[in-house]
Amino acid sequence: MWLLDKMLRALIRKGQLRVVDHDGSEHRYGDLSTDPVTIRLTDKGAALHIARDPRLGAGEAYTDGRLVVEPPHDIRDMVLLVMANAAGSGTGLKPPSPAKKLLDRLGSRLDQINFRSRASKNVVHHYGLTREFYELFLDEDRMYSMAYFTDPANSLEQAQVDKKALIAAKLNLPRDASHMRVLDIGCGWGGFGLFLNRHYGCEVLGVSLAPDQVKFANERAAAAGVADKVKFELIDYRDVTGTFDRISSIGMIEHLGKPHYEEYYGKTFGLLADDGVMLTHTIGKPGMSGSTDAWVRKYIFPGHYLPCVSDLAIAHEQTGWKIADIEELRVHYAWTLAEWYRRAVLHREQIVAMFDERFFRMWQFYLVGAEQGFRNGTMVNFHVQATKREGVLPVTRDYITTEMARLSAAEGVPTWHLERQAAE
Repeated sequence: MWLLDKMLRALIRKGQLRVVDHDGSEHRYGDLSTDPVTIRLTDKGAALHIARDPRLGAGEAYTDGRLVVEPPHDIRDMVLLVMANAAGSGTGLKPPSPAKKLLDRLGSRLDQINFRSRASKNVVHHYGLTREFYELFLDEDRMYSMAYFTDPANSLEQAQVDKKALIAAKLNLPRDASHMRVLDIGCGWGGFGLFLNRHYGCEVLGVSLAPDQVKFANERAAAAGVADKVKFELIDYRDVTGTFDRISSIGMIEHLGKPHYEEYYGKTFGLLADDGVMLTHTIGKPGMSGSTDAWVRKYIFPGHYLPCVSDLAIAHEQTGWKIADIEELRVHYAWTLAEWYRRAVLHREQIVAMFDERFFRMWQFYLVGAEQGFRNGTMVNFHVQATKREGVLPVTRDYITTEMARLSAAEGVPTWHLERQAAE
């Protein structure tokens, strides 16, 4: 316990953390006048496992039941407390030894080598958990990416409508785009492709490496009566052929790995019409990016990498693109993740029945771990709007605001059916 004790004494300044070790000994950290968040370590080795590599060790200890958060608090309270202090310290929580830091950086780089078979395996690892699982916490349209909150009090459903409207506005499609083709790379469960067709009449091809997503997206297109215009294929983006007037990529580039950026933007450059527009929506890092989180790589998103602005800008420039607009979107994803967490906890029994208690704890830790990153400014979202030549887009950004407002008003806001059922 001595190593963990030393770390926490130096770290916790705001709020109070109370740790009860496996032998019943009690340790308090921070402002003792505040209400404590109490955690209990259930075995002799838990404290050392956490202290050796806090980011990886804490997640593993909680997932395995070696770290228990005592009511009335839960793991979200603990993670937000600890990471708010870590952010304020300026040092964060990193592996303490130079050897571990080196291994972490090396592991991150090797993990980003995503050849075809590995890329498919990595996608299925996460997105193959079935749509029935994701429907327990996503919005009614099943958007598994950052929502856009024009007001923090908005519902998740409203914020996801506004996110789709914002991205669609940046694609700058004409009101009647029935003659145009859009490629949606990493199409999820089809919500954005169906949104574009509904408002512009365009033809949409969505591509993904997740079989369950593609199957369900095609079912949705058929149910909407637009299967002739909106199609989804289980295909690697590298195998897409043809020419498209617009390309959207929402939450996909995180899975590429930095070594594949030039290949990706080279391929999409070749797919886009000369007067087309491409919009990349991605999680990223402010400042210079580095190694990715070891726990997330190991348990949630193998092969992922979060780019910084320079990563994206260099990849665009090396492949001939003209960057028209870059926007950094802050805190929106923190609010999104907080609502996903609330909904997941609301459906704890169903999730445990689908998987087990260990999986549920792992998913809790993932959601709140990501939330704290967006709350504390270590993660953001980027929008990169790019064209192949000058003169394709208006010279000011006014058209984005105007079109987003029109689309949001026209779409309406659905009600999350599971919330309604819970209330009844």
